[in-house]
Amino acid sequence: MSQDTIANIITSIRNADMGGKGIVRIVSTNITENFVKILLREGFIENVRKHQEGNKNFLVLTLRHRRHRKTKKKQYRTSLKLKQISRPGLRIYSKYQQIPRILDGMGIVILSTSRGIMTDREARLKRIGGEILCHIW
Repeated sequence: MSQDTIANIITSIRNADMGGKGIVRIVSTNITENFVKILLREGFIENVRKHQEGNKNFLVLTLRHRRHRKTKKKQYRTSLKLKQISRPGLRIYSKYQQIPRILDGMGIVILSTSRGIMTDREARLKRIGGEILCHIW
């Protein structure tokens, strides 16, 4: 397990999404909780619950399912694209005017700012730049 918590979250969600799993379990820290709150608020995941095993806390994420058009059953299809931008070896920072727009506003950019982790829309409204963590669409 590496020290890059954002990469761990993104990789876990991407692997579960590509593998057709509906549930992901990640270690709970302040950064992961804030990151997951954004994903929940923006509708990329369905549900989050805390789980404790011994003295460790975990977040259990329920990924969003799509219904199959013909059978109307919950059939899992890949619908989530995540891309890590900033990493420990190369930090990418941006002013609020130069924060990229993903698919003309259909996707989101998650930033780490001096006022916490937030989406690109919130950062533009508050006129705050920061480190670009990832793109999600």
